[in-house]
Amino acid sequence: MNNPTLHITHHPDIGRFACEVDGLICEADYRLLNGVMHMTHTGVPRALEGRGIAAQLVQAALTWAREQGLKVQPVCSYVAVYIRRHPEWQDLVA
Repeated sequence: MNNPTLHITHHPDIGRFACEVDGLICEADYRLLNGVMHMTHTGVPRALEGRGIAAQLVQAALTWAREQGLKVQPVCSYVAVYIRRHPEWQDLVA
């Protein structure tokens, strides 16, 4: 299910982790506020669903948040479910 060749790019200027798969853009968006990364949206086109792309984008974002010493507020329902299913990230929740 996972796509090991996913090339995820961080665009801190717009608060986005993104990748292109089969010519389509997938993204995980966030806002930084007072040391908290508010994860606001995860988007994967319907044609690409079920490949684990959103999970890899969220993992990249959470890894970056941890490296930066940030807490995370999962505003996006997908991010909230992902963190609930992966206890190794729960210490980041604001």
